[in-house]
Amino acid sequence: MIEDTLLEAEEKMDKAIEVAKEDFSAVRTGRANPAMFSKVMVDYYGAPTPLQQLASFAVPEARTLLITPFDKAALQDIERALSSSEVRANPSNDGTVIRIMMPELTQERRKEYVKLVRTKGEDAKVSVRNVRRKAKEQLDKLVKDGDAGEDEGSRAEKELDAMTKAHTENIDEMLKRKEVELLEV
Repeated sequence: MIEDTLLEAEEKMDKAIEVAKEDFSAVRTGRANPAMFSKVMVDYYGAPTPLQQLASFAVPEARTLLITPFDKAALQDIERALSSSEVRANPSNDGTVIRIMMPELTQERRKEYVKLVRTKGEDAKVSVRNVRRKAKEQLDKLVKDGDAGEDEGSRAEKELDAMTKAHTENIDEMLKRKEVELLEV
């Protein structure tokens, strides 16, 4: 029972790290990256559809991204979704593909992105700590109900704390790498 609780907690913490990685990759640096558009939803025939399901991406140059829709009828919808997305892209379409030129990042914009990444990192750490809190409550309940001994409970709690510490350190490390990447000119 204790092992199940710890295993479940570890899986949820790993998931929090995966979400943080996705969030970090969505924050742009000076380079064009298709992952920046992973959260863009397009109104495709009345249904919100992820952009990745509607088009293919190519990066011919460091700051240029080409988006080729699978269905040419969706070209206008994709362009509209890109214009209104939080990525702040300025798409131009030539009738067959959408071209996005990524402007150089100003120092002020880089600092804004660093703040955004720090917020996303803190959200991920809060998520990990929430998983820890719930797992600790389950462990306490097991000890209280007599399903596990106090020694087992305290040992599991130490293991849970070590797991939490490792995951938060992992998030901090990812955060540092992303900050360096963002501030790099």
